[in-house]
Amino acid sequence: MSTAVVLTAEDAEAKPTRRWRSDSLDLIVTPALFLILSVLLFVVWNYSEFDQTTTKILEPAKLLRQMQEQLYVAFWSTVLVIVIAVPIGIAVTREGAPKIKDTLVSVLGLGQALPAYGLIVLFFVWLGQGATTVIIALATFALLPVLRNTIVGLEQVDKSVIEAGKGMGMTGFQRLFKIELPLSVPVIMAGIRTATVINVGMAALAFLIGGGGLGETINAGLKLNRPTAIFVGAVLVALVALAFDFIGGLAQRYLRPKGI
Repeated sequence: MSTAVVLTAEDAEAKPTRRWRSDSLDLIVTPALFLILSVLLFVVWNYSEFDQTTTKILEPAKLLRQMQEQLYVAFWSTVLVIVIAVPIGIAVTREGAPKIKDTLVSVLGLGQALPAYGLIVLFFVWLGQGATTVIIALATFALLPVLRNTIVGLEQVDKSVIEAGKGMGMTGFQRLFKIELPLSVPVIMAGIRTATVINVGMAALAFLIGGGGLGETINAGLKLNRPTAIFVGAVLVALVALAFDFIGGLAQRYLRPKGI
């Protein structure tokens, strides 16, 4: 009997350690990739011979504007996803809403099956061109990961813990904000990180409907057969995605309640 107790205690102690190692590795790999790509970009930028066309495509002022547009679209589309998907995920996990939950996830799954290009075009026909249209289109495309993870995160909370909250006299809102959401943070944040990376990558298509972004540089490089311009544009998009993912990783780690 005593041996079993010792093993259980060791397992309980080892679990946070394994998770800590996983989180730490995650927060090391992303900056390492960011550094490697940054070095490659520096080497290409400083040691490649640019012809007149490439120089015009890679004009620093133009790249800065495109970077700002890329960040703007990626940031606000992610914010919109969180504002919409998390409350809906909470609502459909309340008692009496399982049918709504299944239907909603299925519908959004069909929506995500559409190519991002096609979705942007559909929203362009409906709302016209501009960054706002791209933001709404990308938010629609990236809703499913956050919604699904919110649902999974809330549903995996130990029912006995919730019942204990009831026994302590907590209201439904108190149980939600003091028990369910804090315990669901790691899973929800994983969905947000996925949605963020999707939005950063798809924001490169914003130029198609007048939304700007680094896709302009990539598209110009493709049309004019300038591999260096394509490389620079693609690396800048990757760096933005890695930066957003790293910030999400920090949030996922440090917003988790202690001991989980």
